[in-house]
Amino acid sequence: MEIPGECEYRSEPVLVTPSQPTPRCSLYLSNLDDQRFLRFSIKYLYVFPAVAAVAADALRAALARALVDYYPLAGRLRPSDDDDAGAKLLVDCNAEGALFAEAFLPSLTAGDFLQGSAKPHKSWRKLLYRVDASSFFAVPPLVVQVTRLGCGGMVLCTAISHCLCDGIASANFLHAWARAAAAAHTSVADATVLHDRRALRPRCPPRVAFTHPEYTSGGGTGTHPSLLSQLLSQPLAPVSLTFTASHLLRLKTGCSPSLRCTSFEALAAHVWRAWVLSLGPPPAMRVKLLFSVNVRRRLKPELPWSYSGNAFVLGCAEATAGELVASGSSGGVRLVQEAKECIDDDYVRSMVDLLEERRGAKPDLAATLVISAWTRLGLEDIDFGKGRAAHMGPLTSEIYCVFLPVVADGYPDGVTVLVSVPQAAAESFEHHCCLLDEEPATPAMALVDNDHDDGNKKLQGSHPDLVVHQHGRHDILA
Repeated sequence: MEIPGECEYRSEPVLVTPSQPTPRCSLYLSNLDDQRFLRFSIKYLYVFPAVAAVAADALRAALARALVDYYPLAGRLRPSDDDDAGAKLLVDCNAEGALFAEAFLPSLTAGDFLQGSAKPHKSWRKLLYRVDASSFFAVPPLVVQVTRLGCGGMVLCTAISHCLCDGIASANFLHAWARAAAAAHTSVADATVLHDRRALRPRCPPRVAFTHPEYTSGGGTGTHPSLLSQLLSQPLAPVSLTFTASHLLRLKTGCSPSLRCTSFEALAAHVWRAWVLSLGPPPAMRVKLLFSVNVRRRLKPELPWSYSGNAFVLGCAEATAGELVASGSSGGVRLVQEAKECIDDDYVRSMVDLLEERRGAKPDLAATLVISAWTRLGLEDIDFGKGRAAHMGPLTSEIYCVFLPVVADGYPDGVTVLVSVPQAAAESFEHHCCLLDEEPATPAMALVDNDHDDGNKKLQGSHPDLVVHQHGRHDILA
C-alpha cells in the first residue's frame, strides 16, 4: 500500500533524556555487537487504532522513564580510536537523549493502512523521521516518530541501533517503555537489565576452533556469479505469505515419523528450498541459509534474558543447490538442525575470537538466504495502556527474510514470511512455497479472490491454509 500525502511536522523533534541520573561511562561493545553487518537500525512499525492511541506527551514522558534503565540508548556510538577505521565501537553513555518526533498525517486512517498492510511499501519510510547525518555515528541509537492519523489512531515507528540491541533486547526495551506508559507516574524500574558485555570478551590469546562456514566465502566463487550480485542488480518485489498453524503442522508432519522438528526448522527449510528453486542457481553452486540463534542459555555461565546487547550468532546450513532441491523438506530440516546443534559455549567463544582476529569480517552472503525470526519476541504484545497494536511489522522489506507473528484475528500461532526477491522470481517463489513434497512438481493452481482478506488472495487447492499477499509493480522497493 502506498501511503498518500506527506507527514506534517508542527514542531522540531526533541531529544528525550532519562528522567533520573544515569551512569556516565564508556560502554565497550562486544565483538558480537561490533560486527559491520549490524551497523543499521532495527525499524519496527506499529499501528494503533483510535481506542488504543496514547498522547505523544505521555509517550515522551514514559520514554524518559524507560531510558533510566536503558540508558545506553540515550548515549552516542563512536569508535574507540577516532584515527583507526578498524577500532572497536563503544557507547558514550552521556544521556544526550533519544530523538523523538511527532507528525500528523490526516490523509491516512488506521483502517486504510490495515486494509493494505500485507507488504511494506517504500512510501512507509515517511513514517520515520529521517536524521540528516553525515555518518552512522551521528545518528542517535534510538529514533522515534509518533504519527497522528485522521481517525485519531497513531503509527509508532522506532529505529533501534542493532549494534546495541538484538531482537530480544529491543523487545525488552519496548515492553519497558510500554509498562512505563501504562503505569503513568508509577515507578517501573527494572534493575535486572544487564549492559555489561564482559561475559562475551575474547580469549587471550584468541582460539578459533571451528571453521565457521557462516563467514567462509563459497557460494559466489569459481565460474558461478554471486546470487547476491544478481539480486542487487534487479528490481525487487516484496512477497508476503501467511502460514497458519495447520499449515505449519502439515510441514512438520511431512518429516515425521523419521524426523521430529520444530515449526521454525520446518518453515525455514521450506522457505530456503523455495527461494533456491525460484532463483534457479546452477545445481553445483553451494547455497547457504543463515539464521540467528539466541545463545543466552547456550553460554556457560548463562546470560540472563534481560541482557541488553547482541547475544545471538548465525547458524549456517549449507548444501549445493542440486542437493537441497533433491533432498526434499526432510533434507533441508536436517541441515537446519545440524546447524543449530553445533552452537554451544565453545562455538560461541570461537566465533567471538574469530571476530577478534578478523576485524570487519562479514557473513558470506554470496548465495545466501538470511532469516530473522520475530515470532518468539512478544513484539506483537506491546500495550502502552489502552490496547495492543492492530499491526506490527518492519518498516521496509529487504532481501533478508523475516518471520513475523500474525496479529490479525483468525490466525492463532500463524507466521507471516516477508522477503523481497527479484520481481521476475516473485511468482515462482510464491508457487514453490505453496507446494509440499508429496504433491506433483507442477500442479495446476488456481488463484481465487478471498473476500475476507481485503484484496489479498489465497491459493486454492492442496494448500488451503496458506494466504499469499500478491506482489505488484507499485510495491517494488528501491
